[in-house]
Amino acid sequence: MGRKYFGTDGVRGQVGEHPMTVEFALRLASAAARVLAPQGGTALVGKDTRLSGYMFEAALEAGFVAAGVDVQLIGPLPTPGIAYLTKKFGCSFGVVISASHNLFEDNGIKFFDAQGSKLSDELEERIESYLDQPALTRESIHLGRAVRVDKSRVVYQEFCASVLPRGLDLSGLKIVIDCANGAAYKVAPRVLADLGAEIIPIGCSPNGRNINLRCGSTAPELLQGTVSGVRADVGIALDGDGDRLVMVDHLGRIADGDQLLYVIASDRKRNGTLRGPVVGTVMSNLGLEQQLGAEGIEFLRAKVGDRYVLALLKERAGVLGGETSGHLLCLDRTTTGDALVNALEVLAVMKRSGRPLAELVATMPKFPQVMVNVRVRERIDPGRTPSIQDAVRRVEDALAGSGRVVLRASGTEPVIRVMVEGREEAVAARYANELAETVRTAV
Repeated sequence: MGRKYFGTDGVRGQVGEHPMTVEFALRLASAAARVLAPQGGTALVGKDTRLSGYMFEAALEAGFVAAGVDVQLIGPLPTPGIAYLTKKFGCSFGVVISASHNLFEDNGIKFFDAQGSKLSDELEERIESYLDQPALTRESIHLGRAVRVDKSRVVYQEFCASVLPRGLDLSGLKIVIDCANGAAYKVAPRVLADLGAEIIPIGCSPNGRNINLRCGSTAPELLQGTVSGVRADVGIALDGDGDRLVMVDHLGRIADGDQLLYVIASDRKRNGTLRGPVVGTVMSNLGLEQQLGAEGIEFLRAKVGDRYVLALLKERAGVLGGETSGHLLCLDRTTTGDALVNALEVLAVMKRSGRPLAELVATMPKFPQVMVNVRVRERIDPGRTPSIQDAVRRVEDALAGSGRVVLRASGTEPVIRVMVEGREEAVAARYANELAETVRTAV
């Protein structure tokens, strides 16, 4: 049947425009209750710091309670925190109100099942099948209740702190933490400080409108300047809902998801805790694949999107994977991407080895990648367009194994993304622009 509203990470859009309206959120809550808790149960509802979170929280609460589902409202908490506490508290399902790394004008709603995992396509399709029906209101005796459980966030903080091996702390480290004025603004600084680090918080003053605004993992320039300015050992940048991680070394240089994935995988290989292959995406840097191979670590590529990385990890019994954007999965720790947990994994490697982040990532070569986005009036499959495929083959022949070409349609906007990777940035840029022009002509 296919999904109309659910994308790769829940329902998302501009606030006030369909589907991100109060009326739709109410019907979505009712539909989700019918599928995920048909006999009643409990939903854990969290959010990030967007101003619109208040109204969507109220709409979801009303829909769930009317459908006979009890609601626990935990307020601002990272998406992975909701996933963890949904299972920890024995809830029927969890809900996150967030548009992740988008600016405050957008918002979204995503769900976790009772195990803290993202819903399957089949469950999302079943929820959508009820969206055309009026919101359900049960008899008064069967209505749900709502309660605030804001203080329960400390349970998630304790879990994050437990990631560090026994006897290891962060004393002696000076860390700049950028929470993107988002969901982690309370828990992340507290966890790092409780573990003994000297912290300099930035992006920790949300006002409802400044989430991801010139800060966080999608705009790390402020973090880079701050790390260098205060002479910190390392910087950590999260996105608005706390599931993506970018770090900055003591020289102010960015370490992206590919480099951080390498640091964790390489360390686990050395200490014997790496199971199965490491999984990246078609956009993961070729340098990651080559260096992992040199260290005897199998590397596989999935489609872009953490759900596809997760599916391949489960299929191949792996525990470690992620995307260049910094959405990393450590399945022996969490069920979904958790930026704070992943940052603590990297900090633990730094502490155990006594090596700075700059030295840890230096082993992995990083090939230049040039991306060109081509806007189209309607989405097409570049893999089924002969002229585009002919051009791709010509570029791949020219690169002769020393680079890669990736063309893919965006899953969230009418854009064809053209990426060329090679040893020399100028060469990659020339080929990327040539392919982009071919795409424009074809569409």
